[in-house]
Amino acid sequence: MDELADGRTPVHRFSALSKLIVTVVFLLTALSFGRYDLTGVLAMAVYPYLVFALSGLTFRMCLRKMKYILPLLLFVGVFDPLLNKDTWFMIGTVPVSRGWLSFAVLIVKALLTVSALFLLMGTTKIDAVCGALRKLRVPSVIVTLILLTYRYLTVMTEEVAVMTNAYHLRAPRQKGIAFAAWGSFLGQLILRSMDRAQELYASMLLRGYTGEFPEEQQKADPKSILWALMWLTMFAVFRFVPVIRVIGALFTGGKL
Repeated sequence: MDELADGRTPVHRFSALSKLIVTVVFLLTALSFGRYDLTGVLAMAVYPYLVFALSGLTFRMCLRKMKYILPLLLFVGVFDPLLNKDTWFMIGTVPVSRGWLSFAVLIVKALLTVSALFLLMGTTKIDAVCGALRKLRVPSVIVTLILLTYRYLTVMTEEVAVMTNAYHLRAPRQKGIAFAAWGSFLGQLILRSMDRAQELYASMLLRGYTGEFPEEQQKADPKSILWALMWLTMFAVFRFVPVIRVIGALFTGGKL
């Protein structure tokens, strides 16, 4: 994600504060649609579609990040068609329940919200995002926790990799880690992580850490302000105007 955030596209050059505000408002707007308002939610797809095109990122990259949560969403949403059997429309003589509609809305909302977060982190450095959070008066403790968690997840994965390699060297013919060794493995991981955390904290103190990280200075340039105002206006239109129905009515000459 840090490598993606090093890009030089116009989206990358917008201020972190404007992108953060747009993302938060997008999430709130997308989640505020009713459980059966599929056309309203689909209209919100304009934002990630255009930002993917302008930022050089691809939806395929985002899907690779989502592969661990999509099964959970499918598992949660699949109960809607089973519990909500009110007829939505008919395919011949086969009724399609409104549960399938709410299931589709849930999946679309999940894809849109995760895509928006991916675009934010894929076009903005974590230091800039945390600086924007501080400008929005988010408590310093929370911002520091977010920054350290993001930065040092790799430390945890490195410890897991080292311990896994050591385990397989002692049990070369064994696939995975034996269930009987899970307790000791996790215990050792916690202890090693605590030791590593103390070393990291000591190094931070030696470098002058006093409880807050210095905020990255970001200028509110006119392009970033215009970018934010444009999208906030569009989100308001998408939320209160049935855009897709209006367009459909214009092409078909029918009523909304």
